[in-house]
Amino acid sequence: MNPQLPGRFVVPEVVATNFHFKAGDVVADFGAGSGFFLKVLTDTVGPTGRVFACEVQKNLVEKLGDTARLQGLGNVTPLWCDLEEPGGIKLRDGVLDGALLSNTLFQLEDKAIALREMRRTLRNGALFHVIDWTDSFGGLGPSSAMVVTQDQAIDLLEAAGFIFEREYPAGEHHYGLALRAV
Repeated sequence: MNPQLPGRFVVPEVVATNFHFKAGDVVADFGAGSGFFLKVLTDTVGPTGRVFACEVQKNLVEKLGDTARLQGLGNVTPLWCDLEEPGGIKLRDGVLDGALLSNTLFQLEDKAIALREMRRTLRNGALFHVIDWTDSFGGLGPSSAMVVTQDQAIDLLEAAGFIFEREYPAGEHHYGLALRAV
């Protein structure tokens, strides 16, 4: 087990030390789900920054808004987004300083379109972080057939307009990738 990461799974406060986002940044959490990374992202970009919590499930978008209000996260904007549709992310081109795609890549049916759509929203040079499963673990995460390997992820991301920068530990059953939008 990686001594940096207690337990077996992603720990947002630990993994986020690899993001290198800064105060004032405008970032997105694509496939935000229940808001696992919301608090750490808002803390990182501070009160002058902004976090777009992008999610395709409308009920989760509402819950993200409730979570942000209950936790006093005034810099969070929940957005209903269809990552797999051109123009499905309701953000202008090049508006983001950074973004995160966590435990979502394996779920995307059209990965190429989704990654190009996410790339569209990032300014040139922006950081993009991808965290996903390395394996199928005890019924958690994707089935073996749905796992996107780290090498496959890098190939997909480079084809969508990113340059691989580095990998980092993200838990026993996950990989973490940092890329730059070009």
